[in-house]
Amino acid sequence: MNELTTMAASLGTLLKERKETIAVAESSAGGLISAALLAVPGASAYFLGGGVIYTQAARRALLGVPDESVRGIRASTEAYALLKARTVRELLGATWGLAETGASGPTGNRYGDTAGHACIAVAGPVERAMTLETRHGDREKNMWTFARAALELLETSLRKE
Repeated sequence: MNELTTMAASLGTLLKERKETIAVAESSAGGLISAALLAVPGASAYFLGGGVIYTQAARRALLGVPDESVRGIRASTEAYALLKARTVRELLGATWGLAETGASGPTGNRYGDTAGHACIAVAGPVERAMTLETRHGDREKNMWTFARAALELLETSLRKE
């Protein structure tokens, strides 16, 4: 966790300096994004909350996004990651929403994505989305890689804004 915590500490400092906040909706990273942000002392100044939105039931119940709102949007896509980022941001009243969705492995997901596929999005003063392909099925390694990529995308977005 040290590498992620170091990244999160830098992000936390930046968010605190700017008096901005973050909310997280992750999936295949399994809570590592939130854990990294929360491992930093003083995280309550910027971290408003988050959830592991791993299933359709979780999307409906925790994000309040009904099936009608995702018609035509396949999970594990940049569009879906952006929807999650925008929604968690709005629900918690955060400056920034950060979301991840994908297939950590060892096999692909039911949508046809191979193991190691993730889409990550940031919604806030700027919006960005990216797709990551690790091309391997090591579940834990992919989870750490997804979390690192999410924090990197957040940092890029904060510095661009």
